Amino acid sequence: EDNQVNQLVASSLLKKLGHRVDHAENGRRALEALQNKAYDLVLMDCQMPVMDGYEATRAIRQNPQWQTLPVIAVTANVMQGDREDCLASGMNDYITKPYNRDELRAVIARWAPLSPEPPADS
Repeated sequence: EDNQVNQLVASSLLKKLGHRVDHAENGRRALEALQNKAYDLVLMDCQMPVMDGYEATRAIRQNPQWQTLPVIAVTANVMQGDREDCLASGMNDYITKPYNRDELRAVIARWAPLSPEPPADS
């Protein structure tokens, strides 16, 4: 996610759901993060500078280690064909912005059903 406000919103929701969060402001940074750390799931913004989410996901799918890693598209686009474009690039599912906690919880539970960490006291 390249938008800092969207990063903060997503991070806050994910932490309240008990998940650990790392951010990458573009697809290239996301690939670098994956090289350095194992993740259970990737929420991938489709429209980012440097390398968009579609290209980053195609690169993820070329790596045998990451072929089964769930990648969920996060996009403001709701035009016909957008979901199909996401799936064609190798993403597993699709969630549109703005989303709420229940929508986020549902998509994560569908693709990474392990229990999250207990939420941090806030």
